[in-house]
Amino acid sequence: MAATLYVGNLPWSTTDTSLADAFREFGTVHSSRIITDKETGRSRGFGFVEVDDPDVEKMISGMNGKDFGGRQLVVNEAKPRQS
Repeated sequence: MAATLYVGNLPWSTTDTSLADAFREFGTVHSSRIITDKETGRSRGFGFVEVDDPDVEKMISGMNGKDFGGRQLVVNEAKPRQS
């Protein structure tokens, strides 16, 4: 089973790959995506990382508040989308 983490305060230069690589230190990463502005294509400064359920707490405690490209990350478990 997988869980999704919200990652905020990302540097503008962050890519899907660099975001996933940063989290791999703490467990299994299935995917990552940076949210971009539809009109400009520029990063909106946040993204999501899909990880294994058993690794969630380890990743949050390891990455929340960590310096990443000169910015302190905000990491928490993503809330499910409401339809």
